[in-house]
Amino acid sequence: MNIMLFHSTYGLRPAVHAAAERLRAAGHEVQVPDLFAGRTFETVEEGMAHQEEIGRDELLKRAVLAAAPFSDSGLVYAGFSFGGSIAQHLAFADDKARGLLLLHGTSDIADDAAVDELPVQLHLADPDPFEPHDWLTAWYLRMQRAGADVEVHRYPGAGHLYTDPDLPDYDEEAADQTWKAALAFLDSL
Repeated sequence: MNIMLFHSTYGLRPAVHAAAERLRAAGHEVQVPDLFAGRTFETVEEGMAHQEEIGRDELLKRAVLAAAPFSDSGLVYAGFSFGGSIAQHLAFADDKARGLLLLHGTSDIADDAAVDELPVQLHLADPDPFEPHDWLTAWYLRMQRAGADVEVHRYPGAGHLYTDPDLPDYDEEAADQTWKAALAFLDSL
């Protein structure tokens, strides 16, 4: 499986490279674009300020350009938090998308969005300050209405980016469970 893996608002940090290596060790090809051109951040606030400075349209353009050379093969789009939002947008725009793996983040869905039974797996903390329950319920219903085949995994007590061992949110047990489920999901595609 060819996977396009997008980083979080912290930028392309070691945890993203480690995730890519984990996926490669399981037999997948993984592309890890750097949407922030080498910049990384110590706090969510710094990363969000940088995102706003670049602008959503420019970030989506960078993501599309990174994915374009690989999209003919039918990509699985994946991402961490902000990167999940980017991955979701690209998967919905790519009729050859094979799947969508969301780690810690989702995005808005247009009312007229439609996909043909796109397999989607979401992993997130419960509760998650960036993905409140009301939002997730509405997101899930809109995803189903759009035609996605959605599977949601929640991890009570974990922090938002609980798969990143270099952040205070890290939860080893939740991260291990996430990677087991994610690898099984990818194998099913």
